[in-house]
Amino acid sequence: MKLTILAATGATGRHLLTQALAAGHQVTAVVRNPAKLAEPSVRTVTADLSHPDPEALAAAVEGADAVLSALGATSSSEPGVAWRGTEAVVAAMHATGVRRIVTLSAAPIGAVASPARPNPPKHDPGDTFLMRHLGAPLTRFFLREHYADLARMEDVLRAAPLDWTSVRPPRLTNGPLTATYRTALDRNLPGGTSASRADVAHCMLATLTRPDTIRHTLGVAR
Repeated sequence: MKLTILAATGATGRHLLTQALAAGHQVTAVVRNPAKLAEPSVRTVTADLSHPDPEALAAAVEGADAVLSALGATSSSEPGVAWRGTEAVVAAMHATGVRRIVTLSAAPIGAVASPARPNPPKHDPGDTFLMRHLGAPLTRFFLREHYADLARMEDVLRAAPLDWTSVRPPRLTNGPLTATYRTALDRNLPGGTSASRADVAHCMLATLTRPDTIRHTLGVAR
């Protein structure tokens, strides 16, 4: 496949890039700082997705079979980068006729309010009692700005006439690739408290060949 990877030098994006190349895909990497990417076989497009350049993004996605996005704020100085970047990428995909996109989100997002979902469910159907009443509320409180950004990103996806999937892992770790994770459509995994970034990248790539995930969220966890 011809793939465009957003945030390809980030913590999860690097795994996406490495695994995509190992699988024989042709990759265009969208990065803020091309000096961080030392891979000669990768086409690089420089773009700051906190202030998206429509022309650069159109050039990045044109001709792609799919887009993989690991967008997310890495500091408090990047509010809204996920939804604004995704909105710009969706527009670029629409302009160039690319339909498939898989994005990185987070397990608590189903219960996070957003402009299009001001009254979301109080709990995710896959959460255990302890997660519903302690783990998820605490996580949403301490990461509320980050999660508000991801919730709005999912609003953008739901409103777009695209074949999207939003992958929702719980706490991300730097553990190894195992490919033994679990997945579930439109819900979290009971007892699933973590997933390695390598496994999440593997899941995102595998999702490209799963038509059952189109226009759904996908929970993933060990």
